[in-house]
Amino acid sequence: MSQSQERTVISSPKDRRAGRKIGFWLGTATLAAVGLAAFGIVTRRIADYRLAQWTATQAVPSVELAALKTGSSGQGLVLPGELKPFIEAQIRARVNGYLKDWKYDIGARVKAGETLATIDAPELDQQYEQAKGELAKAEAHAQLAKLTSKRWAALRASTAVSQQSVDEKGGDVNAKEADVAAARANLDRLKALKGFTAVTAPFSGVVTARRVDIGVLVGPGNPIELFDIADIHQIRVYVRVPQPLSMRINQGMKATLTLSQHPGRTFEARIIANSEAIAPNSRTLLVQLLANNSVGALLPGSFAEVRFDLPKNPDVVRIPATALLFKDNLFHVATVGPGSKVILKKISVDRDLGTEVEVREGVKASDHVINYPSEYLRNGDAVIVSQGRGKETSGEPGAQGDLEK
Repeated sequence: MSQSQERTVISSPKDRRAGRKIGFWLGTATLAAVGLAAFGIVTRRIADYRLAQWTATQAVPSVELAALKTGSSGQGLVLPGELKPFIEAQIRARVNGYLKDWKYDIGARVKAGETLATIDAPELDQQYEQAKGELAKAEAHAQLAKLTSKRWAALRASTAVSQQSVDEKGGDVNAKEADVAAARANLDRLKALKGFTAVTAPFSGVVTARRVDIGVLVGPGNPIELFDIADIHQIRVYVRVPQPLSMRINQGMKATLTLSQHPGRTFEARIIANSEAIAPNSRTLLVQLLANNSVGALLPGSFAEVRFDLPKNPDVVRIPATALLFKDNLFHVATVGPGSKVILKKISVDRDLGTEVEVREGVKASDHVINYPSEYLRNGDAVIVSQGRGKETSGEPGAQGDLEK
């Protein structure tokens, strides 16, 4: 078959119809593929856009607002206190010697002037006897000088002696009388020291310690304590009040004491004085209270919990302790401001109540304070407020307010 005949066969009507069908289906398949590809691209872009929006939304933290209250709580101020005797003294020996005996042991009740112990002081006894002899000698010399002066004065009348000699004898009398006065003063001093051989109680009280026994060398040369005595008919209680609360503690204010050795029992005390100065090492005010102890239930040296019923302050705002942020050595709170943006505020804590803190300044009851704030929050960060706890004022729940204003 020739080439012209082949073209004739291929170009027959039947073949041309078959070719058009094939072309149509090829075009349709191509268009379908292009459409599918375009649909996939558009769908992918929509998914990417939605993912970006979701990611941006998830990047904005969701926060919960804290419940705020106004006015200080009815909870009293509880501080540790130390009990001290009304009067206490450490008894030492005034003279050198050996302890001869002691008459009272710990726990004994003594009255002022009662002898607690006696001291054997042989050297002092010898000095006392010597001083008595010196006084007698000085008195004898003074008596002789007086007689001599009188005789010379009589001889002067007969011009047997000069006036100079008479004056000298008179001056000798004065000198001898001065020796007598000095000897008598020395004897009185030694007599007073001999009185210290009896160690006596300076006031009525109880013996809280006995630190020596018979035969121990005592005195200024060995200044050890013999006894401790305390007057406990009243007890002084010392409390250190933090500086922020120092102005709320006033003289005459009453307080109650709780001691571990008396569970379920309280004792009354009242403030009688304070140091009028803030201690620089602790930034506290030392306060002194006085408690009656007629039955002896309060023991000196005990630890006590002292409770003050402070007057309520209506200007104080109470916030949960979980809303606090500690930055740069200061307390802050994170609040939600206009446009749901974070605003960090410095606050001054008045009292720590455990689960709550009383804030003196830095935050208002109308603020939207974030509870459980993240330490990574910064000023201007966007947040989403979840439907959590609302605000409270004076203990009553209130509306959260419009955060978008």
